[in-house]
Amino acid sequence: MSDLDQIDLKLLELLQQSGKLTTKEIANRVNLSPTPVYERIRRLEREGIIRKYVALVEAEKVGKGLIVFCDITLKEHSKEIGYQFVHDITASKYVCECYNISGDSDFRLKVMVRDMKHYQDFVLNDLGSIKNIGSAHSTFVMGVIKHEYAVPL
Repeated sequence: MSDLDQIDLKLLELLQQSGKLTTKEIANRVNLSPTPVYERIRRLEREGIIRKYVALVEAEKVGKGLIVFCDITLKEHSKEIGYQFVHDITASKYVCECYNISGDSDFRLKVMVRDMKHYQDFVLNDLGSIKNIGSAHSTFVMGVIKHEYAVPL
């Protein structure tokens, strides 16, 4: 972990709550002037601690109301095969998250689609075009209980 002090952590906390806060607003909340706050935020960005700023979109309101966790097991394992799978899966616009996991499966995908028919198309066309998939196991989300993007600090 980088050398983060309490002010850096507070800046990160505030930006995770609202990325639209101005430097002046943040400075007032951490009791510093805007210039050092600006410089700290730029350092956090340069060091890759802050990766990017995004708008959080309500999935159902844009027609992506079905969330599916799909566990993938590869037929064979090698560095080249793993890299190829990662390359292929990141090309799919429906895969929002992909994790290399331990256990019975190799990867866990979070897929967001319109409905079951759309998921079927994803399985047949997106996953179906990727070589070396041995099996895919799907778990459908019935309801979201807690969904946070913020990293606990």
